[in-house]
Amino acid sequence: MQFSAIKALLATAVVATGIGSGAALADNLDRRVRIINKTGYTIVRFYGSHTDARNWQEDILGNSVLPSGRQVTVNFDDGTGYCIFDLRAEFEDGDVVEEYGVNVCEIGSFTYH
Repeated sequence: MQFSAIKALLATAVVATGIGSGAALADNLDRRVRIINKTGYTIVRFYGSHTDARNWQEDILGNSVLPSGRQVTVNFDDGTGYCIFDLRAEFEDGDVVEEYGVNVCEIGSFTYH
């Protein structure tokens, strides 16, 4: 009986260690995405907010813009552990393009056409 209790305790420890390792790996996912503008118009503001955010976060470009034919690498790691983000690009001609549910942990680039 004592051997079974020790065996069960070891199995629980192994499972707990596996869960902890998985969480640590999830926290270390690469959330950097190259944003590519191939629209013919300059992106004047760009936002990326995790999918459960209630509003758009700050303009990622700040005082900069993203001209057509150029690219910028954005690190979407906001400390929340989220991989799913909503993106919003505002263009010089007033057009707005919103893309929802983008998995920034799985893609290396996102192109506006």
